[in-house]
Amino acid sequence: MRLQVLGCSGGIGPGAKTTSLLLDGDILIDAGTGICDLEWDQLQGIRHVFLTHSHMDHVFGIPLLIDALFVHLDTPLTIHALPETIEALGAHIFNWSIWPDFRQLPEPERSLLRFSPMAPGEVRTVGDRSIEMIEVQHAVPAAGFLVSDGEGARFCFSGDTGVNDSLWPALNRVDRLDLLIIECAFADELAELAGAAGHYVPATLVTDLARLDGDARIAITHIKPGQEEQIMAQLAEAAPWRGFHRLRAGDVFTL
Repeated sequence: MRLQVLGCSGGIGPGAKTTSLLLDGDILIDAGTGICDLEWDQLQGIRHVFLTHSHMDHVFGIPLLIDALFVHLDTPLTIHALPETIEALGAHIFNWSIWPDFRQLPEPERSLLRFSPMAPGEVRTVGDRSIEMIEVQHAVPAAGFLVSDGEGARFCFSGDTGVNDSLWPALNRVDRLDLLIIECAFADELAELAGAAGHYVPATLVTDLARLDGDARIAITHIKPGQEEQIMAQLAEAAPWRGFHRLRAGDVFTL
């Protein structure tokens, strides 16, 4: 598997793009502002989008993506997401007021944008990749994804979450985890805000990571702009043996 980081910031700013990961050229995991830098041939290759939740920094690109691809599609663009996420997109974006309802175009029975509800614990297969949805805790219904290929390589993307009891048992059930991409949005000084918003700070993340078996590489995503150095320093001080990797747009992982 080839995983390309298009965007991984918790906000916008110079050089900052919000969350979007491109898997093997045909699958997006979230669709934040990071997709805006894709070349046209890369955009045309996308056929599936797996969404972690409904917040704007993770769904920003979907309306523009379907608009760009619409006249070129011969098969639908399929959005896999929690029912609550799909409901929010239909109510607040694809509502003919903010954006055309592409679920109805060119006709409802042969639309080129399809939403496919997905439940925690459910596994979708796209080619030789298996993608399992894992429930996590956030300010809105949210999920992470555990992705495997036919050769046993496996990574997990947590999506947006804070302290939770569902991610770790799901990861510990598998016999191999090569990479965990997990959020840490705020510095320890903002722990109260992070808890209310459903995000990790270094102290809570390090505590939860103690529940993870194995020695997967840990990459930190969704850091709020301006707090990058502070958060990475706090993580290194709290768990120097972890060797945390700060995720950046442009990173590529071959698994």
